[in-house]
Formats: sequence, structure tokens, C-alpha cells
Amino acid sequence: MRTSPSSPRGSSPRRKLISVAALSVALLTTASGQVALAQEAPSDAPAVPAARTEAAPGTPAERLIVGYTSGAAEAESDKAAAADAAAKGRKAGEDVGFQRRLGTGAALVDLGGHASGADVADVVAEYSADPQVAYVVPDRLNKPLATPNDTEYTKQWDLFEATAGMRVPGAWDLATGSGVTVAVIDTGYVAHSDLAANIVGGYDFISDTAVSVDGNGRDSNPADPGDWYAAGECGQATGGNSSWHGTHVAGTIAAATNNGKGVAGIAYGAKISPVRVLGKCGGYDSDIIDAITWASGGTVSGVPANADVAEVINMSLGGGGACSTATQSAINGAVSRGTTVVVAAGNENQNAANSSPANCGNVITVAATDRSGNRASYSNYGTTVDIAAPGGETATAANGILSTLNSGTRTPSTENYAFYQGTSMATPHIAGLAALMKSANPSLTPAQIESAVKSNARALPGTCSGGCGAGLADAAKTVQAVKGGTSTGSTYASSTAVSIPDNGSAIESPITVTGRGGNAPAALQVGVDITHTYRGDLVVDLVAPDGSVYRLKSASSSDSADDVRATYTVDASAETAGGTWKLRVRDTASYDTGRLNGWQLTF
Repeated sequence: MRTSPSSPRGSSPRRKLISVAALSVALLTTASGQVALAQEAPSDAPAVPAARTEAAPGTPAERLIVGYTSGAAEAESDKAAAADAAAKGRKAGEDVGFQRRLGTGAALVDLGGHASGADVADVVAEYSADPQVAYVVPDRLNKPLATPNDTEYTKQWDLFEATAGMRVPGAWDLATGSGVTVAVIDTGYVAHSDLAANIVGGYDFISDTAVSVDGNGRDSNPADPGDWYAAGECGQATGGNSSWHGTHVAGTIAAATNNGKGVAGIAYGAKISPVRVLGKCGGYDSDIIDAITWASGGTVSGVPANADVAEVINMSLGGGGACSTATQSAINGAVSRGTTVVVAAGNENQNAANSSPANCGNVITVAATDRSGNRASYSNYGTTVDIAAPGGETATAANGILSTLNSGTRTPSTENYAFYQGTSMATPHIAGLAALMKSANPSLTPAQIESAVKSNARALPGTCSGGCGAGLADAAKTVQAVKGGTSTGSTYASSTAVSIPDNGSAIESPITVTGRGGNAPAALQVGVDITHTYRGDLVVDLVAPDGSVYRLKSASSSDSADDVRATYTVDASAETAGGTWKLRVRDTASYDTGRLNGWQLTF
């Protein structure tokens, strides 16, 4: 552990940086191995899993994120949380101190930088035994998910190529992203003339000066000073140059277009709010949690209110392990405020269920494809993935994703463009598409955006072992679907939200099908998106234009799960395709409420 006489903590040890070697695969293990409690614990005491004691595999956490139950004094009072941390530390024989309150209301507590895995386990055990504690998780370190390549080329195959492009030009006649702000939670922003016109206010959330490398903690300047590291730093035998990762991501989303230079952004009418959370060796969960909260319009203590609240958040970052309760809480808060959260699946060529925040709920998880439409060799996969988008393969440089960058190897130098590959590059394609959709139809909810992206995807042109979600995103078809109610293909959708009265009368939502002759198919697909706190109460029917009723879902007192997000197959071959179809929903029991967010018919 390094020490510094100039540390603001006086002669106490300076916080150590987590090894980047461990970050190359994952930041948090879900292995079943356990860390023994300290010797003074009873011999029959249950061990605390390593996943709850490590900031990265083999590296003890230096900070913990503690969520208290509603009504607990520690949930509201910093003084109470500080007293609780001190008391827990005394019981565990460790120096534990309250550091700050996160935007979600959780407490960040410091373990002093000395703790071993067993020491951390002692503290975690103390918190876990407290009924007033809802969760306790390590403050994990995350990293950018890209494999950089500096070779320049001028072709953006990912936007328009027939084989595996995302068909973006077809969407530009309908929307450009105007009126939408996308927060890029990443390394910050380095000045670039092909982006400058679309940059609005952001924030630097890195609180640890060893990670920030800009000489200070949190402030309103999200400028990227570079994230390079020397040989021997971050646990690496060789050094690494600055990535300018956030600027590359931002350019894919909203680089200036039709300006006679550089590259085109997918949502070039949108604005980018750069939110800095990643510095040297990565960034901590606690900073990312506050960034999610602030970017979506939530309140973070000590940080000014956000004047440019984001409708979409892009997080091309992550690590290993389960989605922590602390991170999920921040994401849920953002989505509840109407912000769509798009995240990278990860670059480990493994099941994305093992990568966070890819495995969090309420997010759109994005896998990467190559120029032929196959799953990229590095991309994670699996049922956690929602959608695929171009991420590139730079074994041949021109097959990567070209975007805005900087030529500086350490600190900023001249602006340039470069090809990168990674799920980091795929993710902003979907964030850009979400911005186009929100621009075309401002009433869309995050759930409706996710549903439309998936239901209007096209079959993957290549192959995807392990699963790549709904297929390759189709920008033109998706934006058409949400803007006009019908797609250029065979999907007809309604994005009008309707409240479902508790134990009340049925509600109906119409979709009018025009320009289609003959009868409906024998395998009519009915996509339903309902938010409800006890879905067993619900009866859902499809009503054909002639009044015929097709039962999609019956009520069930044993089905206590939340929400109905499903696609039903109906033999509607006896029905005329054209006309007004209705989705009818009725709540048959008391105490739980919900909302029909939207639905669609696919012929």
C-alpha cells in the first residue's frame, strides 16, 4: 500500500488503487468460496462470501455501501449513520467511519485502507446482523469496456451498411434526437470540434484523488485529463495510454452531422452531458451510483441540481459479479424519473449474467456484433442481453467503430478520430437510438423504449452462440414504429399509457391497422407491457375489430410476481386484419394497482 505525506488524512495511509489486472476479466467474483471471519468470531459463525468483501477479486474492499431500512434513524441522519459505523467498527475491532450519503440515501463507510479480507468480513457480518440494515455491499471498482485501436478510417459501416449496419439513415427523416439529453457516464470529455456544439453541462463525480488524477475531488468540470498509467501501476507490468473513452462513446451518440467534417452521430440533434466517474484504473460504485442519480434528476448531497436532466443514460462500463442492491437502487430511481438506462454487456466472451451492471434490472443490456453481423468474439452473451448493436472487430482496423478521439497518449493533445471495438461501442448505438425514439415521441417511458427496440429488431445477419437478445437493432423500423404507430414492416404499436383501476372496470387501448388486406395470421404476436404490483389480479384480452375476444391471460391468486411483459401468440386467422384492435385489461382484486404502458401487434 502506498503512503503519501501530503495526503489530506495527514500521516495516515493513502487509499490504495485496485489492481487493474483483476479488472481485465471482472471486478467482483460470484464464486462460492468464502472468506473466514476474524478469529475472535465464534467458530460456528457463518462465513461472509468473498463477493461481499472484495472491491476486485482478491482485493479487500476499502469502503462499503450500506442501505438502511425505511424508518431507521441511520437512513435519514448522517450523525446516526456515523455513530452506527463507529459502533460496528468497535465490535469488529476495526476503524470504520461514515464518509458520505449517496444519492440513493445509502451510506458510504470507510474501512481505513488497512483492512484484510477477514477484517472486511467482520464488518460486513456486523452490518448483516443488524435488522435495520437492508443491504451492505462493497464499493467496487468498474472499468471502461472497450478495446482501443488508433488506426483511422472514414467509413461508418455500423450506421448504414446493408449487411450488419443499424439502418440509421432511414430514421433521420423522422427524428434527429432534438430536445433529448444523453448522459454519458464515463471518463469525461476531452474537447473536440466535432462534438462541442452538442455538449451541455456535466459533472466530475470522482471523489478519490488517486483515481481522478486531476488534482481534486468532485467538481463541475467533467474534463477528461487522461487515464494513462505507468508500468507497475494498477497492478500492470506494462503501462497504458489514455483512452479518451467517454469522448469516443459520445461521438457515436451525437457527433455533429452535416457539418462537412468528421463522423456522423446517431442522434446528432441530441445533447451530451458528460458525467465523469472513470479515471486511472477505473471508478468506484459509489461515484457511479451518485452519477446515475444526479444525471436522471435526483438529488445528491453537496452537488448542485442538474440543469440538463438526461432522458437517456449510457454506461459503457462494468465489472464482474451480481448487480449490487446499491446499484440497482440507483438504476430504479433513474427509471422511475423517466430516464432510460443503457449498459454494455461486457467484453469477456462469457455469460452477461456474470457482469454488472449488465445483469441489473431495468436496463437495456447491449451485446456487440461484427461487420458481418456475428456476435463479436469478445462480446458477452446470454439471456441477460436485450439487444445487439455494432461493436466492431479491429483485427481489420476498418471493421471497428470510428468516432471522435484525441491523439494525446497521456494528457490531451490534438483532436482526431479512431476505430475502437467493444460492447462499449455497441452501447452508444442503442443510447443514440433511444434518443431518436424519445425525440420522435416524448411520451415514451423507459419500458416502452426497451420494448420497441426489441420488438422491431431484425434477425441477426450472422450467428450468436449463447444468445444476443432480440437480434440486431433496426433504427429506421423502430423510430417509425414509435412515431407513427405503425412500422415500415408488420408491427403496429400503441405507446399511450393507461392506468388500471384497482378492482375496477376494464380499460381498453386501441390500435388501428390500416393498409393491410385479408385476414390476420394464425400466429399473430401480441406484445404486452404492463406495470403492476400483483399480476395475478389481472385478466388480459385481445379484442378483434369485429368484437371477438381472445383471452391472453387469466387471473391467478398464486401468481404474486410483479408486471406483465410478455408476447402472446394468437390464432387470429378468422379475423379481418384491418380495423381497430383493442387490448382489454381488468384488475379483479383489491390492494394492488398498475398501468398499461403500451402494447403491439406483429403480423
